[in-house]
Amino acid sequence: MRANAVKREPELQKFWAEEQIYETLSQENPGDVFVLHDGPPYANGDLHIGHALNKILKDIINKFQILQGRKVRYVPGWDCHGLPIELKVLQTLKPDQRQNLTPLKLRWKARDFALKTVDRQRSGFQRYGVWGDWENPYLTLQPEYEAAQIDVFGKMVLKGYIYRGHKPVYWSPSSQTALAEAELEYPEGHTSQSIYVSFAIASLSPDAQATLAQFMPGLKVAIWTTTPWTIPGNLAVSLNPDLTYAVVETANQDYWLVAADLVETLQRTFETPLIVKATLPGKALEHSTYRHPLFDREGPLVMGAYVTTESGTGLVHTAPGHGQEDYQVGQHYGLAVLSPVNGEGRFTAEAGPFEGLDVLNGGNEAVIQALQAAGSLLKQEAYAHKYPYDWRTKKPVILRATEQWFASVDGFRSAVLEAIAQVSWVPAQGENRITAMVSERSDWCISRQRNWGVPIPVFYEAETGEPLLNEATLKHIKTIIAEKGSDAWWEMSVADLLPEPYRSDGKNYLKGTDTMDVWFDSGSSWAAVVQQRHNLRYPADLYLEGSDQHRGWFQSSLLTSVAAEGVAPYKQVLTHGFVLDEQGRKMSKSLGNVVDPAIVIEGGKNQKEDPAYGADVLRLWVSSVDYASDVPLGKNILRQMADVYRKIRNTARFLIGNLHDFNPAIDAVPYSELPELDRYMLHRMTEVFGEVTDAFKSYQFFRFFQTVQNFCVVDLSNFYLDIAKDRLYISAANAQRRRSCQTILAIALENLARAIAPVLSHMAEDIWQALPYETEAASVFESGWLTMDAQWSQPDLAQIWSQLRQVRQEVNKVMEVARSSKQIGASLEAKVLLSVPNPQIKALLARFNPRADQASNGVDELRYFFLASQVELVESAAPIQTLDFHSEAEIATVGVIQAEGEKCDRCWNYSTQVGQDPQHPLLCDRCVPIVTSMISQGQIVQDEEGVWQPQ
Repeated sequence: MRANAVKREPELQKFWAEEQIYETLSQENPGDVFVLHDGPPYANGDLHIGHALNKILKDIINKFQILQGRKVRYVPGWDCHGLPIELKVLQTLKPDQRQNLTPLKLRWKARDFALKTVDRQRSGFQRYGVWGDWENPYLTLQPEYEAAQIDVFGKMVLKGYIYRGHKPVYWSPSSQTALAEAELEYPEGHTSQSIYVSFAIASLSPDAQATLAQFMPGLKVAIWTTTPWTIPGNLAVSLNPDLTYAVVETANQDYWLVAADLVETLQRTFETPLIVKATLPGKALEHSTYRHPLFDREGPLVMGAYVTTESGTGLVHTAPGHGQEDYQVGQHYGLAVLSPVNGEGRFTAEAGPFEGLDVLNGGNEAVIQALQAAGSLLKQEAYAHKYPYDWRTKKPVILRATEQWFASVDGFRSAVLEAIAQVSWVPAQGENRITAMVSERSDWCISRQRNWGVPIPVFYEAETGEPLLNEATLKHIKTIIAEKGSDAWWEMSVADLLPEPYRSDGKNYLKGTDTMDVWFDSGSSWAAVVQQRHNLRYPADLYLEGSDQHRGWFQSSLLTSVAAEGVAPYKQVLTHGFVLDEQGRKMSKSLGNVVDPAIVIEGGKNQKEDPAYGADVLRLWVSSVDYASDVPLGKNILRQMADVYRKIRNTARFLIGNLHDFNPAIDAVPYSELPELDRYMLHRMTEVFGEVTDAFKSYQFFRFFQTVQNFCVVDLSNFYLDIAKDRLYISAANAQRRRSCQTILAIALENLARAIAPVLSHMAEDIWQALPYETEAASVFESGWLTMDAQWSQPDLAQIWSQLRQVRQEVNKVMEVARSSKQIGASLEAKVLLSVPNPQIKALLARFNPRADQASNGVDELRYFFLASQVELVESAAPIQTLDFHSEAEIATVGVIQAEGEKCDRCWNYSTQVGQDPQHPLLCDRCVPIVTSMISQGQIVQDEEGVWQPQ
């Protein structure tokens, strides 16, 4: 029962490695190739429970496919570039070391850090029992990978999907780089200072003149913003052309222009009556102008369909350098892209008096004070809302216009949406989620202002700044990187990096300094791995990651694959949730609720508090949860999983122990000669293992967990094995009733091992290695999937036995009451009385209690079925109802009394025949011939004290 998993599991893993089980099956299995493409974890920290959930789910699927006979090719991977690793390296250096750090030296340190992390994480994944090509993983820093990534980028360039633009992007002042949407998080609890501001109208459009002239020159537009620091970048005010706008008079006799639908709301906000003096459609205000309250310039009123009445005033302060929609409106109206903020997040000289201020720390306050001094501030209040943060530094980001490289999603959006519809999404709502994200997303900013990554292979003409990026330059750079890696971009001169004729045409070129977004790195893995490694199939059969990857890896892979090749990189996508604690809270060190998979497996310092469960208990937990949602885990759940694990193990241990003298090739009983109970158990196995197969095929592993647990506890331990003990222990060794039972045990054991192998891989292999007879397969994984004979399926038989099991349940209830009341001890001390009103069920029961002149198979007599010494079927329930221990159910009336006769010393059954044989006065009539035969065959002998002992 003691699995000793900490010691035994590594031994089994060593056996798999030495015998090359995965490597052999991945090449020699007869079925098709199956590719579950690994999403690369980031190589910058220790493994956590989310990693375990993800990798074990993948391994369960892969091992099921292996047992199905398919050639599973699983190449683990790691994401090795990018800011998080760069920051980790910088944190280890002293200030003077940072000053002397060249880009190349930083890259070398980052590479070393990533490779050490890969080695550490790889060992952890392997300890989980996860199979894969661990000796040859894919790393995004490998030259062949980087070259494939450059190739993907090049294909997108040549198709016109890559462009350089000066437009707003998410910018992290704390990291000093642009960020993609997938690199943002939106923590709870962010509060901004929102302001209502008035801008004085300078001139009216012809369409607004007639309605609004009477309110000039005191008319003002009222706007609302949660980013006061963007006011210096204001160049326009946007209105919705389809909304109605109203001129309202305030108590101070000011005139404000606001959305008519918001007048009542704004009255509550400002705590003052607002009297509507005139209304007009938004479209009529187009090309009116206003004066900026802080700078000597005017801006136009422009139309933007994105303007709503959900918040604010219905007029939106528009800064084309600080917002996506602002930029788009600005482009339509020919506005400049003003962004008076530098990479550190500080105002530049273009911001005038605010120059040098940190926009998020001091800049906001300074702008608010200036607006108040100018008489333009209408109201200031705290506003709690979702705000983007840098997912690595955990600090707020800003929107800032810079020169960046973009992938034009608009250029191939329709093709991506078509590709999404061709993919199978599990669960199905994943399709709706990624469809909405792709439909609404802006162009993808793929450039980063960092050193640790794959360079964007562009040259700039020194005099004009014009980029040089074409088929010849891309091909040349790809060849260099394939041979030398991306360090070559920093190591080699421009002349060596340029192909002819550019290196000798007399022009002076400069290398670009931007690197690619790490999501472009990992999003190119379909090309670097699925297309190129080991003749893998593209598109991959399956991608499997957390649900957050709809906006991350699933999407970046989809965009690059569709843009470059016209198809999705995957046929099916499966997503899982996140791991929470047992109270449904997010795990965090501060709460002390983090579950470390290494401690689950190896145990903690306090073994009572954190016992060593081994990897299989962790794997069993993964199979038990509905991973489509967030899943709980804690110490109580682990204890429950360990109990289930031990129950399955103990069931297998019982089966193995009772097959010690059984050789299926010699001793198995043909199906036609099996008693009905055994044939029923074979039918149950077709049902149970059919359910298990379907659970794996549909990725509903919790159904596997429930089915196997129920099979071991209810069908085997509490039913069949309970009944079988008499057949196994009391019968003669070669008796038909024993051999037929062993036939069923062997079938159950082998198929149980196969069924649990994808999940409880170590236990399944342990079972297989402990089989007491020879098999053709050296490993359970070489034995193939479940073996079920078509003739075993007998639904009619199952219907009969379901009724018999109901009767047995009723008998067990009365037995338990009698035991609790000390009327009987063991169930063999009882005699069961049965009254069955249904003649069909009664006839079934009578078959198990044949008269002396009827043939009997000697197996299924009712006393063995109920584990009682005697059973009597009575015509009327009346005498049973007078007994102290009885129950009345629809299917039967059951009574229990003391068994008749004496207890047989060998089988412990009570019988009136005990003592009838003078040579064996302590044995019943059933045991006497068995013992006599064993004596004559020398299987038992008498010792010096006259005690019979096994030979």
